[in-house]
Amino acid sequence: MRFEKKVAAVTGGGSGIGLETARRFAQEGGCVVINGRDQAKLEEAAKAIDPTGTKVAIQAADISDPKTGAALVALTEEKFGGLDTLFNDAAQTLSRAHRGGLRPLFEHHSQGQVLYGAGGGRCYARARRWRDRPNWQHLTPAFALSSATELALYNIRVNGVAPAVVETPVYGTFMSPDQVEKTLPNFNAFHPIGRNGRPEDVAEALLYLASDKAGWITGTITNVDGGVMAGRN
Repeated sequence: MRFEKKVAAVTGGGSGIGLETARRFAQEGGCVVINGRDQAKLEEAAKAIDPTGTKVAIQAADISDPKTGAALVALTEEKFGGLDTLFNDAAQTLSRAHRGGLRPLFEHHSQGQVLYGAGGGRCYARARRWRDRPNWQHLTPAFALSSATELALYNIRVNGVAPAVVETPVYGTFMSPDQVEKTLPNFNAFHPIGRNGRPEDVAEALLYLASDKAGWITGTITNVDGGVMAGRN
Protein backbone atom coordinates (compact mmCIF):
# COMPACT_ATOMS: atom_id res chain seq x y z
CA MET A 1 0.00 0.00 0.00
CA ARG A 2 1.25 3.47 -0.92
CA PHE A 3 0.95 5.07 2.50
CA GLU A 4 1.83 2.30 4.94
CA LYS A 5 3.23 3.88 8.14
CA LYS A 6 2.64 7.39 6.74
CA VAL A 7 0.77 10.18 8.54
CA ALA A 8 -1.21 13.02 6.98
CA ALA A 9 -3.06 16.07 8.22
CA VAL A 10 -6.02 17.23 6.14
CA THR A 11 -7.50 20.68 6.62
CA GLY A 12 -11.09 20.90 5.47
CA GLY A 13 -11.28 17.15 6.01
CA GLY A 14 -14.89 16.98 7.11
CA SER A 15 -16.44 16.73 3.65
CA GLY A 16 -15.87 16.87 -0.08
CA ILE A 17 -12.37 16.62 -1.50
CA GLY A 18 -10.72 16.72 1.91
CA LEU A 19 -12.78 13.84 3.26
CA GLU A 20 -12.26 11.73 0.15
CA THR A 21 -8.51 12.36 0.24
CA ALA A 22 -8.34 11.40 3.92
CA ARG A 23 -10.48 8.30 3.39
CA ARG A 24 -8.33 7.01 0.53
CA PHE A 25 -5.09 7.84 2.34
CA ALA A 26 -6.25 5.71 5.27
CA GLN A 27 -7.45 2.93 2.95
CA GLU A 28 -3.92 2.71 1.57
CA GLY A 29 -2.34 2.19 4.96
CA GLY A 30 -1.90 5.69 6.36
CA CYS A 31 -3.14 7.48 9.47
CA VAL A 32 -4.86 10.87 9.23
CA VAL A 33 -5.83 13.84 11.35
CA ILE A 34 -8.71 15.81 9.84
CA ASN A 35 -9.27 19.46 10.64
CA GLY A 36 -12.43 21.52 10.29
CA ARG A 37 -14.68 23.86 12.22
CA ASP A 38 -17.69 21.56 12.73
CA GLN A 39 -17.14 18.98 15.49
CA ALA A 40 -20.18 16.88 14.59
CA LYS A 41 -19.26 16.80 10.90
CA LEU A 42 -15.71 15.76 11.74
CA GLU A 43 -16.91 12.96 14.01
CA GLU A 44 -19.15 11.64 11.23
CA ALA A 45 -16.30 11.92 8.73
CA ALA A 46 -13.93 10.06 11.06
CA LYS A 47 -16.35 7.13 11.21
CA ALA A 48 -16.47 7.05 7.41
CA ILE A 49 -12.66 7.08 7.21
CA ASP A 50 -12.05 4.39 9.84
CA PRO A 51 -14.93 2.96 11.90
CA THR A 52 -12.43 1.53 14.40
CA GLY A 53 -11.03 4.99 15.15
CA THR A 54 -7.47 3.70 15.29
CA LYS A 55 -6.25 5.42 12.11
CA VAL A 56 -8.00 8.77 12.39
CA ALA A 57 -8.16 11.72 14.78
CA ILE A 58 -10.00 15.03 14.55
CA GLN A 59 -9.27 18.66 15.31
CA ALA A 60 -12.25 21.02 15.45
CA ALA A 61 -10.66 24.44 14.96
CA ASP A 62 -10.43 27.30 12.46
CA ILE A 63 -7.22 26.93 10.45
CA SER A 64 -7.08 30.71 9.92
CA ASP A 65 -6.34 31.06 13.65
CA PRO A 66 -2.53 31.27 14.03
CA LYS A 67 -2.65 28.85 16.96
CA THR A 68 -4.44 26.13 15.04
CA GLY A 69 -1.55 25.06 12.81
CA ALA A 70 0.81 24.49 15.73
CA ALA A 71 -1.92 22.61 17.58
CA LEU A 72 -2.57 20.45 14.52
CA VAL A 73 1.09 19.48 14.31
CA ALA A 74 1.16 18.71 18.04
CA LEU A 75 -1.98 16.57 17.81
CA THR A 76 -0.66 14.67 14.81
CA GLU A 77 2.61 13.91 16.58
CA GLU A 78 0.82 12.95 19.80
CA LYS A 79 -1.58 10.56 18.09
CA PHE A 80 0.60 9.06 15.38
CA GLY A 81 4.20 10.01 16.10
CA GLY A 82 4.89 12.42 13.27
CA LEU A 83 3.68 14.21 10.16
CA ASP A 84 4.57 13.24 6.59
CA THR A 85 1.99 14.99 4.46
CA LEU A 86 -0.26 18.04 4.67
CA PHE A 87 -3.29 18.31 2.41
CA ASN A 88 -4.74 21.82 2.63
CA ASP A 89 -8.34 21.66 1.46
CA ALA A 90 -9.73 24.34 3.76
CA ALA A 91 -12.03 26.75 1.95
CA GLN A 92 -9.80 29.80 2.12
CA THR A 93 -7.02 31.28 0.02
CA LEU A 94 -3.51 29.98 0.47
CA SER A 95 -2.27 33.50 1.21
CA ARG A 96 -4.62 33.78 4.17
CA ALA A 97 -3.69 30.31 5.34
CA HIS A 98 0.03 31.06 5.08
CA ARG A 99 -0.33 34.25 7.11
CA GLY A 100 -2.50 32.48 9.65
CA GLY A 101 -2.83 29.00 11.01
CA LEU A 102 -0.85 27.02 8.43
CA ARG A 103 2.41 28.88 8.90
CA PRO A 104 3.58 26.61 11.75
CA LEU A 105 2.92 23.64 9.47
CA PHE A 106 5.12 25.11 6.75
CA GLU A 107 7.81 25.70 9.35
CA HIS A 108 7.59 22.13 10.64
CA HIS A 109 10.64 20.84 8.77
CA SER A 110 10.54 17.17 9.63
CA GLN A 111 12.55 15.03 7.22
CA GLY A 112 10.50 13.67 4.37
CA GLN A 113 7.49 15.88 5.05
CA VAL A 114 5.43 16.64 1.98
CA LEU A 115 3.19 19.69 1.76
CA TYR A 116 0.33 20.02 -0.69
CA GLY A 117 -2.07 22.93 -1.21
CA ALA A 118 -5.50 22.19 -2.62
CA GLY A 119 -7.37 24.96 -0.80
CA GLY A 120 -6.74 27.63 -3.44
CA GLY A 121 -8.51 25.52 -6.04
CA ARG A 122 -11.59 25.48 -3.86
CA CYS A 123 -11.88 29.22 -4.31
CA TYR A 124 -12.84 28.84 -7.92
CA ALA A 125 -14.56 25.47 -7.80
CA ARG A 126 -17.72 27.32 -6.81
CA ALA A 127 -19.71 28.56 -9.76
CA ARG A 128 -20.50 31.89 -8.12
CA ARG A 129 -16.80 32.69 -7.67
CA TRP A 130 -15.30 32.32 -11.13
CA ARG A 131 -14.45 36.03 -11.00
CA ASP A 132 -11.94 35.25 -8.24
CA ARG A 133 -9.92 33.00 -10.47
CA PRO A 134 -7.34 35.44 -11.94
CA ASN A 135 -6.10 36.37 -8.44
CA TRP A 136 -5.90 32.72 -7.41
CA GLN A 137 -4.23 31.73 -10.68
CA HIS A 138 -1.36 34.13 -10.06
CA LEU A 139 -1.12 33.51 -6.31
CA THR A 140 -0.96 29.74 -6.08
CA PRO A 141 1.72 28.98 -8.70
CA ALA A 142 3.89 31.68 -7.14
CA PHE A 143 3.28 30.16 -3.71
CA ALA A 144 4.15 26.67 -4.93
CA LEU A 145 7.29 27.82 -6.73
CA SER A 146 8.64 29.97 -3.92
CA SER A 147 7.81 27.47 -1.19
CA ALA A 148 9.11 24.52 -3.21
CA THR A 149 12.50 26.09 -3.79
CA GLU A 150 12.78 27.31 -0.21
CA LEU A 151 11.77 24.02 1.39
CA ALA A 152 13.54 21.62 -0.98
CA LEU A 153 16.58 21.94 1.28
CA TYR A 154 14.57 20.06 3.92
CA ASN A 155 13.36 17.40 1.46
CA ILE A 156 9.90 18.95 1.52
CA ARG A 157 7.88 18.96 -1.71
CA VAL A 158 5.15 21.51 -2.38
CA ASN A 159 2.54 21.00 -5.09
CA GLY A 160 -1.00 22.10 -5.80
CA VAL A 161 -4.01 21.09 -7.85
CA ALA A 162 -6.43 23.36 -9.68
CA PRO A 163 -9.91 21.83 -9.97
CA ALA A 164 -12.81 23.22 -11.97
CA VAL A 165 -16.42 22.52 -10.89
CA VAL A 166 -16.35 19.62 -8.44
CA GLU A 167 -19.63 18.38 -6.99
CA THR A 168 -19.15 18.61 -3.23
CA PRO A 169 -21.40 19.56 -0.29
CA VAL A 170 -19.99 23.10 -0.34
CA TYR A 171 -22.70 24.13 -2.80
CA GLY A 172 -25.31 23.38 -0.17
CA THR A 173 -23.85 26.12 2.01
CA PHE A 174 -25.16 28.86 -0.28
CA MET A 175 -27.88 27.12 -2.33
CA SER A 176 -30.96 25.11 -1.43
CA PRO A 177 -30.97 21.39 -2.29
CA ASP A 178 -33.35 22.13 -5.16
CA GLN A 179 -31.04 24.84 -6.51
CA VAL A 180 -28.04 22.52 -6.30
CA GLU A 181 -29.90 19.80 -8.19
CA LYS A 182 -30.93 22.22 -10.93
CA THR A 183 -27.72 24.27 -11.17
CA LEU A 184 -24.81 21.83 -11.14
CA PRO A 185 -25.83 19.86 -14.26
CA ASN A 186 -25.59 23.11 -16.23
CA PHE A 187 -21.82 23.03 -15.74
CA ASN A 188 -21.28 19.57 -17.24
CA ALA A 189 -20.85 21.04 -20.71
CA PHE A 190 -18.37 23.61 -19.40
CA HIS A 191 -15.81 20.81 -19.14
CA PRO A 192 -14.53 19.42 -22.46
CA ILE A 193 -14.60 15.93 -20.95
CA GLY A 194 -18.37 16.36 -20.58
CA ARG A 195 -19.01 16.19 -16.85
CA ASN A 196 -18.40 17.94 -13.55
CA GLY A 197 -15.67 16.66 -11.30
CA ARG A 198 -16.16 14.35 -8.36
CA PRO A 199 -14.16 14.43 -5.10
CA GLU A 200 -12.37 11.22 -6.04
CA ASP A 201 -11.04 12.82 -9.24
CA VAL A 202 -9.12 15.42 -7.25
CA ALA A 203 -8.26 13.09 -4.38
CA GLU A 204 -6.53 10.65 -6.73
CA ALA A 205 -4.37 13.42 -8.19
CA LEU A 206 -3.40 14.57 -4.70
CA LEU A 207 -2.59 11.06 -3.56
CA TYR A 208 -0.33 10.49 -6.54
CA LEU A 209 1.55 13.73 -5.78
CA ALA A 210 1.88 12.63 -2.16
CA SER A 211 3.22 9.20 -3.07
CA ASP A 212 6.83 8.13 -3.47
CA LYS A 213 6.24 7.75 -7.21
CA ALA A 214 6.08 11.55 -7.41
CA GLY A 215 9.29 11.99 -5.46
CA TRP A 216 10.89 14.25 -8.09
CA ILE A 217 7.84 16.50 -8.56
CA THR A 218 7.72 19.80 -6.67
CA GLY A 219 6.65 23.37 -7.36
CA THR A 220 3.84 22.38 -9.72
CA ILE A 221 0.15 23.19 -10.12
CA THR A 222 -1.76 20.37 -11.83
CA ASN A 223 -5.02 21.17 -13.61
CA VAL A 224 -7.58 18.57 -12.56
CA ASP A 225 -10.40 20.21 -14.46
CA GLY A 226 -11.86 17.95 -17.14
CA GLY A 227 -9.98 19.87 -19.83
CA VAL A 228 -11.17 23.38 -18.98
CA MET A 229 -7.75 25.02 -19.19
CA ALA A 230 -6.83 23.03 -22.30
CA GLY A 231 -9.98 24.30 -23.96
CA ARG A 232 -9.08 27.90 -23.15
CA ASN A 233 -5.55 27.75 -24.58
